[in-house]
Amino acid sequence: MNQMTTAHLCITLAIIVYLGCMLYVGYRCSKNNNDSADFYLGGRKLGPLVTAMSAEASDMSSWLLMGLPGLAYLTGVADAGWTAIGLAIGTYLNWRIVAKRIRRYTHVAGNSITLPSFFSNRYRDEKKILQSIGAIFIVIFFIPYTASGFAACGKLFSSLFGINYQVAMVISALIIVGYTTLGGFLAASTTDFIQSIIMSIALVIVFIFGIHVAGGVSAVVENAQSLPGYLTMHTTYDPVSGTEQPYPIISIVSMIAWGLGYFGMPHILLRFMAIEDEEKLKLSRRVATGWVVISLAVAVLIGIIGLAMTAAGELIPLEGSASETIIVKIADLMSQHGVLPALLAGTILAGILASTMSTADSQLLAASSSVSSDLLGDFLKKKTGKKGSMFADRITLLIIALVAVFLARDPNSSVFNIVSFAWAGFGAVFGPVVLFALFWKRSNWQGALAGMISGGAMVFIWKYLVRPLGGAWDIYELLPAFLVSCAAIVLVSLLTKAPSKEIVEEFESV
Repeated sequence: MNQMTTAHLCITLAIIVYLGCMLYVGYRCSKNNNDSADFYLGGRKLGPLVTAMSAEASDMSSWLLMGLPGLAYLTGVADAGWTAIGLAIGTYLNWRIVAKRIRRYTHVAGNSITLPSFFSNRYRDEKKILQSIGAIFIVIFFIPYTASGFAACGKLFSSLFGINYQVAMVISALIIVGYTTLGGFLAASTTDFIQSIIMSIALVIVFIFGIHVAGGVSAVVENAQSLPGYLTMHTTYDPVSGTEQPYPIISIVSMIAWGLGYFGMPHILLRFMAIEDEEKLKLSRRVATGWVVISLAVAVLIGIIGLAMTAAGELIPLEGSASETIIVKIADLMSQHGVLPALLAGTILAGILASTMSTADSQLLAASSSVSSDLLGDFLKKKTGKKGSMFADRITLLIIALVAVFLARDPNSSVFNIVSFAWAGFGAVFGPVVLFALFWKRSNWQGALAGMISGGAMVFIWKYLVRPLGGAWDIYELLPAFLVSCAAIVLVSLLTKAPSKEIVEEFESV
């Protein structure tokens, strides 16, 4: 009992130090915020490393440290592997083809500080229809996404310390809201950079400790090889029957389609828009892609190592969604080996917390910017001026956080189902519009509007009406919705009036 108390004390200490540092960063960054452009885009002053790592930390969320290892633990490398490949390709292409152009274009097109405002400025949409519709979609998909982050933090604390889930979730939310409200985008990006480092350290510690406890690399490989279909990319292992199951082409396509989501993620695209110098994006791209590929590979391997630890009798078997807590269980086991391992275990859990918080803060910011800047922006500027507008930005952020806390109150909601649905929503609503706005000069505001609405509607239609039919229809909703959106943009743009000479000249200058 005494050893367990020491372990929990060390874990608590590591987490408290980490959370204190996050709040301090928020306080320091608050001094740099003079107006909404600073609050929501950090005055376009991000360095290349912070741009790269904060983009990826805000992207990966707790899914990297919980969902992916859990998937590999249960069914082997196929499901987790194809998803990881899709995400790695999507990350690279987003940095390669979108980053530089969106940085340049958002600056030229009315110095846009949000994605919806860029659409309206790019297409000279005087009535701000694109800006308003885009903002509404951001709120629809981001509030539940933020709630899933709060829920993940709550689950982590309540399973560790046995405290009430709701209390744990509210405390986590207060800290995230605290540093984001203080420091805005600069605080979110700086903390994300720190959080990506902590996530990396956590992955390395778990990887080394797991192999050691499982009995070495050979024991891990032997255990994986003994399970039929576990180590191949075209079959999966069924943990219930202990048999090999085929992994159809349609599932492979479905999993790779996750990569399409990147083109429409407001919280990632904002990082591209905020870099200080577009020439430094090449360095950012290399750092970001390298980190993503290595992190995804290690996360999948941790699932395989965790299963070997279970086979060696070091961990109790995990079934269903409980497999998502594999890293938590490994950290718990490590904490029982003395003070230093307990502090390292605390670092691992801080890493899981970091991965969740780094996404929640970015989403909070993107959702609140949509309301205060895109929906109420002109009204607030007229009525309140710069300082009042900043105050309104912060109040909006608090209100959105309260709604997310309310949605996250149920401890039984599946964090990862919410994430996959929101990811599909953003990918289909904004991804095609971003690509056509940047690369097709014949596209117009009517086409962009048709793409947004049809993509958003198709996500719901496919998820709730088509996909349940099963068989060939069982495809991740992002892919069909993305294709429908692309078709709508092309069709409607060609059927309506061509863009003005002014818009075409601006496009060509970019």
